[in-house]
Amino acid sequence: MAIKLLKQYKPFATESYRYKCVYGGRGKGATWQIARILLLKAMERPERILCTREFQNSINESVYEVLKSQIALLNLPGFIVQKQSISHANGSQFFFKGLRHNIDSIKSIEGITICWVAEADKVPQESWDKLIPTVRVEGSEFYIDFNTDSEEDPVYRMLVEDKRGDSYVLFQTYKDNPYFPEVLQSEMEHDKNHDYDKYLWVWEGNARSFTDACVFHGKFKEDDFTTPSDAEFFHGVDWGFSQDPTAAVRCFIQKNTLYIDQCCGGVGVDIDDTPKLLDEIPTFRTWKSIADSARPETISYMNNHGFPHMKGAKKGKGSIEDGIEKIKGFDMIIVHTRCKMVLDELKLYSYKRNKLTGDIMPVLEDKHNHFIDSLRYALEEYGKPKMRVRRY
Repeated sequence: MAIKLLKQYKPFATESYRYKCVYGGRGKGATWQIARILLLKAMERPERILCTREFQNSINESVYEVLKSQIALLNLPGFIVQKQSISHANGSQFFFKGLRHNIDSIKSIEGITICWVAEADKVPQESWDKLIPTVRVEGSEFYIDFNTDSEEDPVYRMLVEDKRGDSYVLFQTYKDNPYFPEVLQSEMEHDKNHDYDKYLWVWEGNARSFTDACVFHGKFKEDDFTTPSDAEFFHGVDWGFSQDPTAAVRCFIQKNTLYIDQCCGGVGVDIDDTPKLLDEIPTFRTWKSIADSARPETISYMNNHGFPHMKGAKKGKGSIEDGIEKIKGFDMIIVHTRCKMVLDELKLYSYKRNKLTGDIMPVLEDKHNHFIDSLRYALEEYGKPKMRVRRY
């Protein structure tokens, strides 16, 4: 049966390599292409295909839905799609497992012939060291896709920098995807016009190189932790101006570790729509929150529309620097995997460099800081005498 592929992906289907990797910018369309290739292979002969990523707590966080939709879209015969599994009448099976919590159960899956690693930039070296020897059938292959993040990521070093002889590596961006969706087109154009550094990283697939200029380098990591039932929350919000987003966060503290477990945000959010936006964080109405005081009329509006415990932040000389140092004072900042907008800012927020010498100056860049500002506001009263976290 003929399945249409973009021509640049045909070597993934027809040639033999241990590692087949596609990386680059967001919107490149790699997920659909790999899904089609693996479905085609599953139809040709019995395959045991492991679909994995670092963080996966449920089938909904896997590529299951992508495979399911492609089977329906292409009207592929012989597939048996159930709630937790996909198989084919010829004996092919797809398995869906997260690496972080399931590495031992993955080791018990016999005869893996193909392993698809999605969002591979998030996979640490420890997981690679355990996964690779597990896929050991003669002629077995890895299909690996990721959006370029840091030059320090293990998968970037392993397949992009080292240029292994047993790998086929393809770089792609949205420009290579004829099916680039309209909804991403508007996001791409916004970043290109208003945040070119972010555009180059997110959409053009340029790797970030961490330097001493990165404010939070080495101070944060991503995880899919479970928020404890007795957590005491801090809430903060930074109002959007013109092309800047409204940004809100929820966080809590345990043993001098700062956890950020919820966030929401958007560009061009009308004041009438702001309550609905903040309701994406379920405790924002019932717990105390601190907001950007540059918009007292917005705080007043929110007080009158279901957020009576919101108050303005206290600003003054040095308040930004003091707030940043307070955040850096935690042993670690752990950001939930769902808070991608917060993670993006933590990766990009930097000190200025002297344009003539390149030296780092003790001056914070005023960009990539909307969620960081909301975090500063949330923690404004933390550590002060008689400070209490209040739930109403």
